[in-house]
Amino acid sequence: MRLLQAMAGAKHGGAEAFFERLAAAFVVAGVDQRVVIRPEPAREARLRAVGVTVETLPFGGFLDLSTRRGLARLAQDADILLTWMNRATQFARPTPRTRLVARLGGYYDPKYYRRCDYLVANTEDICRWLRDQGFPADRVTYLPNFVEPQSAEPLPRASLTNRDGPLLLVLGRLHANKAFDVALAALADIPGATLLIAGEGPDKPKLVAQTKQLGITDRVRFLGWRDDSAALLASVDALLVPSRHEPLGNVVLEGWAQRCPVIAVASAGPASLLIDGVTGRLVPLEDAPALARAVRETLARADRGQGLAEAGFAALQQNFSKPAVVARYLAFFEQVRSAA
Repeated sequence: MRLLQAMAGAKHGGAEAFFERLAAAFVVAGVDQRVVIRPEPAREARLRAVGVTVETLPFGGFLDLSTRRGLARLAQDADILLTWMNRATQFARPTPRTRLVARLGGYYDPKYYRRCDYLVANTEDICRWLRDQGFPADRVTYLPNFVEPQSAEPLPRASLTNRDGPLLLVLGRLHANKAFDVALAALADIPGATLLIAGEGPDKPKLVAQTKQLGITDRVRFLGWRDDSAALLASVDALLVPSRHEPLGNVVLEGWAQRCPVIAVASAGPASLLIDGVTGRLVPLEDAPALARAVRETLARADRGQGLAEAGFAALQQNFSKPAVVARYLAFFEQVRSAA
C-alpha cells in the first residue's frame, strides 16, 4: 500500500504536530509513504530526520494551478491520498487508482469534502456531525489522535517564575476560542497561584490588558510559543483547558501523557475525554468561578491531583497510545484498499 499525505497547515498547531507524529509512526510501521507540505524548513528537517520522504508545493490561493498539477502528479503513484484540513483537500482529486481520504480535526465547511471517498475524524462527535451533513455512514471513520508519554524533567522554577505557590499552565493559540480570558478571571480567585500562558496569537494585547484590570500582572507569565510542552507540563501543578471551542482537546492527552492533573471546561473534546473527578475535572463553559473552585479543590490535597493524573495516564495508555492508534489507521487503509 502506497500512501501520500498532504498537509498545508500553519507553522504551529495541534493538527500540524499530530501530522508529524503520525508520519513518523508510519515510518516505524513500515508504511510506503510520501508527504507533501508547504515549504517550511523546520518541518521538512524534522520529517526527513525520522526517515519521511518530503515534497513541497505552494498550496496557495484558488488560482494556484502548480499545486493542483503537482499534487495530481504525486498522487499517480499512490493508493491512498490522505489530506489534512481544508486547504490541502481543495487541491486534491480522486482518481480511478487513488482513493481520496480527508482527515478532519474540527467542524469544517462540508463543501471542501464532497469529492472525498472517505472521511476520517478524530472524535466521535465530528463523525456524527459529518453524517448529519449527509455523508454516508460507511464512508466516515473515527480514528483518534495519540500522544507519546515522555519522561521530561521539570524546568528550573526560576526560569518560569520568581514567586512561590502553585503553578498553572494553559497551552495553545491566543485566540477567543481558547478562552484564556476565562482562565485569567479564574486566577483572580486562586490565591497565590501563578498562570503560565504558552502560545502566540492575536488576543495577546487583550489578555495583557485583562491582567492589569484584574490586578494579577505579577501572577501571569506570557511564555510565547514553546516547543517544550512536555517539560512545561512536568513543571506545573495543573493544566487548565478553558476552551470555548475544542473539538478534540489534544492538549488533554498531552497533560495525561505527563501525568499532569487536567482541569477543563466541558467543551466537546474535553467532555468526550474526561470523566469528572476520575481522569480530570470538568466545569461548565464560561464559568470562571467554577473553574477557580475546581482548581482550589484539586490543589488542596496532593493525593487528589495525583489520583486524577494517574487515572488520566491509564486512560491514555488504554485508548490513545501510539501502537493502538497506528494499528487502527493501518486496518482502515487496508479496508479502503480492499474496497477499491
